[in-house]
Amino acid sequence: MGAEFLSDEHLAAATVALNGNDDFVSSITNINMGLQFHVTEAPGDDIDYYLSVADGAATMTGGELESADVSITSTHETAISLFKGDLNTQMAFMTGKIKVAGNMAVLMMNQGVINKWAATVADVDVDY
Repeated sequence: MGAEFLSDEHLAAATVALNGNDDFVSSITNINMGLQFHVTEAPGDDIDYYLSVADGAATMTGGELESADVSITSTHETAISLFKGDLNTQMAFMTGKIKVAGNMAVLMMNQGVINKWAATVADVDVDY
């Protein structure tokens, strides 16, 4: 049985998975990036979490990242589809399922990293 989706345990397990994946770690060499996520329509309340990549390591944790390069807003349902790999970020953006604000160049320049991140976290044992 996995951790509850977007719980502290889930985000901690995702952090371990990211830093334990050699392909992902090699893709973040010399990358500094902060992505803030705001998930609406979640059971109970909205959820804020972030992905921070710096100094060859990644962190996913709940809360707000003060100096995020990009903020991404989606519904809980869309977040689940993205995490499961049923929906890719480009399609989500093109169909309006995610709203993006901030430095779009950071997203575009690091699309390979974002794809590896999505593939890696999709393998984390989580209960949706």
